[in-house]
Amino acid sequence: MSARVIKGIEGLKEAVGQHLGYSEYLEITQDRVNTFADATGDHQWIHVDVEKAKSGPFGGPIAHGYLTLSLGPMLYPTVVRVEGFSMGVNYGANKVRFPSPVPVGAKVRLGVKLLEVEEIPNGAQMTMEFTFECEGAPKPSCVAEIIFRSYI
Repeated sequence: MSARVIKGIEGLKEAVGQHLGYSEYLEITQDRVNTFADATGDHQWIHVDVEKAKSGPFGGPIAHGYLTLSLGPMLYPTVVRVEGFSMGVNYGANKVRFPSPVPVGAKVRLGVKLLEVEEIPNGAQMTMEFTFECEGAPKPSCVAEIIFRSYI
C-alpha cells in the first residue's frame, strides 16, 4: 500500500475533513512490549509478566497505551506524505484516549483523518486524528488528536 501524497498548504486545505487512509497491520509482540517497558521503566505486570497477566483483567499481557500511541511516527508516513515543506515537527496533542486494550499478539493499524489546517509563519499547523485499531476489535485501542507543524 502506498502513502497518499498531499502537496503543500493548498493541498492540505483541500483535504481537511477527509479520512486519509490506513496503514498496514503491525503485530504487537511481547518482545516489543518488553523493549518499551525497558525504555520507559514501566514494568507493570499486566505488560511484562506473561504468566501473572493470564489471570489478570485482560486474560493475558497487553501493550502499554503509550506504546500504541508511539507507533504513530512509524505508521503515519505509510498512510500520508505531505510534500512542499523542508521539515516537520511533532507539536503536541490535544486529546488522547485508550478505549480498549491491545493484547500481545494483536495486529494494530493506524487510520488518519485531517481535522484542521492553519497557516503559521513559514508553514502550516495540522491537526490529525489518529485512530489505532486492533484487527477484529469492536472499539479502537487509541484515539488521539495529534498536532504537526511543517515548515517551508
